[in-house]
Amino acid sequence: MCDLSYQVLVSTMNQEGFNLYELMNLNSDAIMINQCDQNAYENITLNNNNVKIYSFNERGIGLSRNSALMRATADIIEFADDDMIFVDGYQELVLKEFEKHPEADAILFSVKSLNDKRPLLTINRFNRVRRLEALKYGCARLAVRREKILYSNISFSLLFGGGAKYGCGEDTIFLQDCLKAGLKIYKSPLLVAYVKQDSSSWFNGYTDKYYKDKGNLFAAIFPYFCYIYAILTALKNSKKIIDSIYKIKLYFEGIKEFKRLK
Repeated sequence: MCDLSYQVLVSTMNQEGFNLYELMNLNSDAIMINQCDQNAYENITLNNNNVKIYSFNERGIGLSRNSALMRATADIIEFADDDMIFVDGYQELVLKEFEKHPEADAILFSVKSLNDKRPLLTINRFNRVRRLEALKYGCARLAVRREKILYSNISFSLLFGGGAKYGCGEDTIFLQDCLKAGLKIYKSPLLVAYVKQDSSSWFNGYTDKYYKDKGNLFAAIFPYFCYIYAILTALKNSKKIIDSIYKIKLYFEGIKEFKRLK
């Protein structure tokens, strides 16, 4: 019998009641942060699980994750988005993996997209995740030892992500901050959930703002190598040199903006 306690931390918007708990196939303790137009709190027991919903009149995915993190109490916490559908027995899978790997401070689990047009990275084997590989993952598959996060004083950026000044990157910065603080992150092939991937709260196409925001993100995570990383990224993701030059220009504008404001 596992001695570790567990909670799922869900970020959502405009929810009424506890229907989302069932829609996500949750069967564990959970904290839901519901960003809407009111402030409220509800706490009920569902299938012997403690489920709390905090409703706040505020916006921003980083703010939502922080609100859940500061209220979490379990040994192991797992971040989730509201378009995820968890597999049966997910809690046992996660806790057994942490018991099996006491060296792991955090584990990125496998999550499969239900949208063929927006696939997610496949994890084939259990292995250590370093800084460059961590750039490929989001936090809506991440389970962590809560006290490791608290003792390292790590939280989500309020500058990046849906609802913030810069459109994406809060997950990237969080994972990078974990690694910089010395936390050991691993990846696991165990499938814990499916994700609908029907829409995005922040992606509005490959606009100038998109590339400038990426430049700001590069400056935030690689302050000394951001220009080099921007060039390599543009060359890697462009088929034509003129496209690379266009992206580099916008990346550099974002980098300069971040360095100037910082």
